[in-house]
Amino acid sequence: MRKPVNKIVRIIRNLLLFFVLSTLFAVIVYRFVPVYITPLMVIRSVQQIASGDKPTCKHTWVSFNKISPHLPMAVIASEDNRFAEHNGFDFKEIEKAMKENEKRKRKRGASTISQQTAKNVFLWPQSSWVRKGLEVYFTFLIETFWSKERIMEVYLNSIEMGKGIYGAQAAAQYKFNTTAAKLSKGQCALIAATLPNPIRFDSAHPSAYILKRQKQILRLMNLVPKFPPVEKTKKKKSD
Repeated sequence: MRKPVNKIVRIIRNLLLFFVLSTLFAVIVYRFVPVYITPLMVIRSVQQIASGDKPTCKHTWVSFNKISPHLPMAVIASEDNRFAEHNGFDFKEIEKAMKENEKRKRKRGASTISQQTAKNVFLWPQSSWVRKGLEVYFTFLIETFWSKERIMEVYLNSIEMGKGIYGAQAAAQYKFNTTAAKLSKGQCALIAATLPNPIRFDSAHPSAYILKRQKQILRLMNLVPKFPPVEKTKKKKSD
């Protein structure tokens, strides 16, 4: 009996070792290499084909310095006020969400930008305990091996911003006929306002609800700390 058990243990051990090493390798590679395709892009394309539509995937990677400085401020104001401070998990927001969800029919999440980046780049969109567990794992890895600027850069390049539209450059081009670098403060706030459901809400043709959210985000953008921090920006320029 021992030999079959030992063999199973070795197989499980080897699979776990392979998983850890391969995921570490992927995270380290993506620290330097642009993310040109994500699982969500593939899933959405398959869904489009299955529904009889022509698959569309509009996505162009651009570096962080070619994205309007208003956009990271808008998504921080909208999605994750303490992005620059936490280590990937905002426990204050998690506690707040748990208390609110006791009274709410429609549960709200407390995912940080780091968690959303981990999910977008390495996992799938459907929620489950397995995905949540892996999301925690990958969030820990990217917070360990990537800088906050890199996490934001990947997030702004990979996030879904409309039907078949991914990332700041594609959103700027197809929503506002401009480039990511030239997005205005108001346009960035509109994009951020639609992120909870970019398929339902259109930043190019905002509803009254989205316009209301835009005003809230514009107000919050003046209150959250500047990102990247001014000290880091000055240091990079002097180097």
